[in-house]
Amino acid sequence: MHLQSLKGCRLAIGSYPTFEYDARGGGGEAKLEPSEKENLLHLSFSSQTFSIPPLTSQTTKFLSLPLPPGLKVEMSMDKLQGSVNKNSGEIILEFEARFIFSIASILYFPDLIVKTSLETSKVKSNLYQEQGHSLKSNGEATLVGVALIPATGNKILDLFLGLPNEALAVLRCKLK
Repeated sequence: MHLQSLKGCRLAIGSYPTFEYDARGGGGEAKLEPSEKENLLHLSFSSQTFSIPPLTSQTTKFLSLPLPPGLKVEMSMDKLQGSVNKNSGEIILEFEARFIFSIASILYFPDLIVKTSLETSKVKSNLYQEQGHSLKSNGEATLVGVALIPATGNKILDLFLGLPNEALAVLRCKLK
């Protein structure tokens, strides 16, 4: 089974406005694992082969404007695994990744550590409330998740992002 990320994704952190993110070109092949329930598929994606496009001026808008040139956030996935209910279309995936922020490929900040559950149900936290969408017949779904991002130890980055702080991810994707 293949997961493909689509246009129309969103990311947010703290009280900052939402980033609009075009994640087309991302994704990877899942290894299917045995399940005792016939209607449940267990998926596991390899961190070695799964790709996530970086947030750049070409892929990301903030306040309807492209990110300034030279700003880049690369994502390195450490874990993406979970299940798909073939009957209900419900998807739940454990997601762990490192977000690496750089300026002009010269200045690098400590990784932001993200651990969350991306799912098709509703998520609600102190800052965010978002509804996912179950797997449709065309293979499309919207996964949502909220994570608590810990402080990095870099005083500038922690202050700028108000870390520790909540973050929201909205992933539009297609499974085939």
